[in-house]
Amino acid sequence: MIEAVIHGILTGMYSIIFITASGKNEARKIAAGLLKKKLIACANIIDGVESHFWWQGKIDSGKEALLIIKSRKSKVKDIIETARSLHSYDTPEIIAVPITAGEKKYLRWIDGSLR
Repeated sequence: MIEAVIHGILTGMYSIIFITASGKNEARKIAAGLLKKKLIACANIIDGVESHFWWQGKIDSGKEALLIIKSRKSKVKDIIETARSLHSYDTPEIIAVPITAGEKKYLRWIDGSLR
């Protein structure tokens, strides 16, 4: 099992997914939907994120909540589809980055938490 976890780290089996939401309630709704489907092992919600961005040709800003989600790379497509269906934004920020290293017990916990 440890060799599989080490191999998983080297091949990018795990991902962190960042999703911004309109607020804490929407972030909780998205997290709950993803957890119920066992697509994610964990979602951290950081409320009160100050975002600055280009929107419709001009600079805009707003207060948002940020979800930091841990899962497997193989689940990212389903995570994006599910999060989009629960999201209020026309163009939601849903991006995934590979986990390149991690504590072995934590990575095994991710595996055990998913379908």
